[in-house]
Amino acid sequence: MNDGTGIDREFLAEVCAEVAKMATAPYNYSYIFKYIIIGDMGVGKSCLLHQFTEKKFMADCPHTIGVEFGTRIIEVSGQKIKLQIWDTAGQERFRAVTRSYYRGAAGALMVYDITRRSTYNHLSSWLTDARNLTNPNTVIILIGNKADLEAQRDVTYEEAKQFAEENGLLFLEASAKTGENVEDAFLEAAKKIYQNIQDGSLDLNAAESGVQHKPSAPQGGRLISEPQPQREGCGC
Repeated sequence: MNDGTGIDREFLAEVCAEVAKMATAPYNYSYIFKYIIIGDMGVGKSCLLHQFTEKKFMADCPHTIGVEFGTRIIEVSGQKIKLQIWDTAGQERFRAVTRSYYRGAAGALMVYDITRRSTYNHLSSWLTDARNLTNPNTVIILIGNKADLEAQRDVTYEEAKQFAEENGLLFLEASAKTGENVEDAFLEAAKKIYQNIQDGSLDLNAAESGVQHKPSAPQGGRLISEPQPQREGCGC
């Protein structure tokens, strides 16, 4: 049931249950990184998330209403890291709702569609929101999605790379359909966040860091296997 704000109550209940489960389950990961995915409607944000968490492409999924949520455990430098990924709606009418999810994000994936220049032209607005609403150490990676549609390209790789360099962003092109560079998009951001932890530039005691450090398994204890990557809901 929708409460009028764009957030489904059943969805919120599922997220709360996931958080509660993580609070009581044995930890088989050392860190939790919070990610957000931002960008115009229809650029394939939800498809990227679904490809990353479930290794599948969903050709026909509805536009995200408010936010969606997914998780997956990855490994960086021998450390198991759980990614909590918030997929935000691209429509302007949901911006007031989705902006609240920027706070406490360790990483942000800012997505545009290489076949639609308008989605590229709007990146400055998305970047302004990300800079203003996240912490100064939030790692932002620019992703040009739909790289499989080369014949329909409307934004060159070179100009997007230049935009990323000028704004201090990581950058790559990817395809949620074929899976090309989807893993790298999430992993490269995680590597940079982990590097920031190691060099001390990210304060784990700060609530806005977007990182939680979890205790290791007890000495001699056995790590419990995490269920297969999970995701609640889908929307493009």
